[in-house]
Amino acid sequence: MPDFRAYAPDASVAAKEIRLAADESHHLVTVNRCSRGDPVVAFDGRGREWICECLDAAKSATLLRVKESRQAAPLAHAMTLAQALPKGATMDDIVRQATEVGAARIVPLLSERTQVHLDGDRAGKKTDKWRTAAIEAAKQCGNPWLPEIAPIQDATAFMQSATGYDLKLIASLHAGTTTLKKALALYAAKHSHAPRKVLWLVGPEGDFSPGEMTTAINAGFQPITLGPLVLRSDTAAVYALSILSYELQS
Repeated sequence: MPDFRAYAPDASVAAKEIRLAADESHHLVTVNRCSRGDPVVAFDGRGREWICECLDAAKSATLLRVKESRQAAPLAHAMTLAQALPKGATMDDIVRQATEVGAARIVPLLSERTQVHLDGDRAGKKTDKWRTAAIEAAKQCGNPWLPEIAPIQDATAFMQSATGYDLKLIASLHAGTTTLKKALALYAAKHSHAPRKVLWLVGPEGDFSPGEMTTAINAGFQPITLGPLVLRSDTAAVYALSILSYELQS
């Protein structure tokens, strides 16, 4: 795979040339040192990639010549991460790593123990920042699919309204959990196939409150253990997605 990747969300399927936006051009040419003649893979985040050659390494409007295009096969399993917001910039790292693992959707949540409080304007800026983090991660790892970054929403309301999933899981430190392997085996025994749309719910520092856990269980979420050790929220999120991805592909 060529060393250089560039995000081109508005490129047409049959494009012969692609002119990159200013910020993407700056990152490709100034940061990554792409030069005229270098191979570049442009992608739109929806599975379409264009194999290109850099024609003009302009720092504000790089021009790529398309050699061929291809459409990646849809993901066989769609993983959604619903993550209660952790402190600081930890959510940035969660978004990056969730993109690398192949999450299809990321839903940031405000829970009872969430220590981050954002008004409308700040929430929108945070969401934009996370979308940028996902793009950077996709370029780094070669993922042609960008996850949808949903608006920040209330955890309890999300739990109660989460529909359209084959399997809904919640990482839990409480008693009465089962393992992911057992949950997937039970689903496969009942439906004769693995779940195609799976939702993982992961709490903040201190986990979800007992009331939130009860709400989740009543809404059909299965409490899943992530092992005997207490994991940081970012570790728990990436671990949960990783073991799910592995099990679904095995």
